Amino acid sequence: MSTLDLHVHRWEPATEQGASTLLLLHGTGGDEHDLVPLAHLVAPGAAILSVRGNVLEQGAPRFFRRLREGVFDLEDLRRRTADLGDFVAAAGARYRFVPESLYALGFSNGANVAASLLLTRPKALAGGVLIRAMVPFEPTETPDLTGRVVLMSQGRSDPLIPAAGAERLAALLRDAGAEVELAWQPGGHGLTQGDVSVARRWFGERTASPRPR
Repeated sequence: MSTLDLHVHRWEPATEQGASTLLLLHGTGGDEHDLVPLAHLVAPGAAILSVRGNVLEQGAPRFFRRLREGVFDLEDLRRRTADLGDFVAAAGARYRFVPESLYALGFSNGANVAASLLLTRPKALAGGVLIRAMVPFEPTETPDLTGRVVLMSQGRSDPLIPAAGAERLAALLRDAGAEVELAWQPGGHGLTQGDVSVARRWFGERTASPRPR
């Protein structure tokens, strides 16, 4: 099995020259098709690499195991994040994109694994949009996320992620050198039009062309 076979995935080439690539990471129960319509709304013309999680929780795909709601299996998270990083590198070689133009677009469980990827492999992504994310783990060493840009879009009344948890993740990323925007939506854990609007504006500002290094 090649590294590219680590994940079932969907690839759509960019329709605009010089456009960025979006790494789509679904929430629990989603698949590689789930966030494609959202990607088309927030970053028209971008290339899309949409990935299906390899863990099943009562038949629902996820990117890593959890012991219960809000409590992650950290050993599984570590292994699955490493596999995802290896897959992304292989996909870059196959589909001809570079980390400097690769942005995650993750929701819930997908946002959490994107945060884990940023914290463990800082050079794998240019940044991303994390919708309803929480701290995946507390790093023992601060990574260098200088030059990375992150939008977090959180629900004010989210029953699964307290505001303090979202603010802690934003602080971890900022302490590592990332430029972080934390946007609050009036809803709960589900996607809202506010998430679409803020992500579209953010991508429009950040990814009109690859950011210089």
